Amino acid sequence: MDTSVWILNLVILAAVLFSDMGQRKVGPLRLLRPFITAAVVVPFFIKGAAVSGNGLALEIAGGGRGPGPRHPRRRADPGALRRAGRPGVSHAGLPYALVWITVVAGRLYFAYGANHVFGASLGSWMATTHISVGALTDSLIFLAIAMLLARTGVLAAKARAVTARGRRAGVPAGVGHAVGAR
Repeated sequence: MDTSVWILNLVILAAVLFSDMGQRKVGPLRLLRPFITAAVVVPFFIKGAAVSGNGLALEIAGGGRGPGPRHPRRRADPGALRRAGRPGVSHAGLPYALVWITVVAGRLYFAYGANHVFGASLGSWMATTHISVGALTDSLIFLAIAMLLARTGVLAAKARAVTARGRRAGVPAGVGHAVGAR
């Protein structure tokens, strides 16, 4: 594993925490920012995706597994809905930050461990399954990007649902509920 996994994970963590902590408006720029971030950083880190075999399967699994870890955006927090009092506002606190920090720390430990702790057994597994170091690195990068984009999709869906509920209830714009971050 090279430093690209470390750099990308730390950039994503910083972007997520910077854009989500506290009460934040959910607007077009906030929803586009992760896609812009991905479009800018991915070309610097992807060395050349595998085009066949187990390496390709691992990369697809990394990209498809991003939405899998259930981070705090997945569960609604009724308290957050009452606290913000406006549609299109999300609230993220310490538990949200801790989940993201834990997930990123786990990925970084894996990158570190691949070189310093369990490199021999990982290398043996990679040789047996015909997976290159590049494919493994790319799959971890795809995992990080997929998690970032899945978080944005969930945020957009919740914002849309809260706005629609407010319209059905006859609540005027600017009054209503927030998008829960937990």
